[in-house]
Amino acid sequence: MRRATVLLAAVAVAAFVVIGLTQALHNQPKSGAATRFDLAQAQRRLAAAPAPLNGLYAQANQLLGGGRKAFEQRLAELKGHPVVINKWASWCVPCRAEFPMLENVAARRGKTVAFVGVNGTDKRPAALKFLRERPLPYPSYEDPRESIARAIEAPANYPITVFVDRRGHTAFIHPGSFRSEADLDGDIDRYLKP
Repeated sequence: MRRATVLLAAVAVAAFVVIGLTQALHNQPKSGAATRFDLAQAQRRLAAAPAPLNGLYAQANQLLGGGRKAFEQRLAELKGHPVVINKWASWCVPCRAEFPMLENVAARRGKTVAFVGVNGTDKRPAALKFLRERPLPYPSYEDPRESIARAIEAPANYPITVFVDRRGHTAFIHPGSFRSEADLDGDIDRYLKP
């Protein structure tokens, strides 16, 4: 009986992983110029964001060091504005699938909502290569030991999106990738009320 239960649990976990990876691969954008994100256009648009958001977006697509202390200092500067924090890694297939949504929503809503990335358990060269392929209109902080992730109570899996309200309190943690821009917009409207 115990052996059957363990076998059934293993099959369920394997099915969950296969379904998740299949969906993530299916949702990945096709390569080509038509789907290419225009970082320069997003930067021009976000340059008109109020301070301190404009300073945040001036560091678009950068991979910043400084660890937890630098990240917490940035969050303190952003207090008074809602913040969307996305934890990602270059090796994470679901992260790759949701990057286009984050690019577009951040470019569209970045004048009222702050977006910040956290790159965890990744090698810097791999993360930089990935950012060249999929540029973000906001910076990401390096988090190789997940000290930032623990500080914002982000679970160990990837991707994770943490919604922080204007007072600096966690309003919601979304595990896994978003299926659409509408889903991401919906969570911003529901939990952050920008």
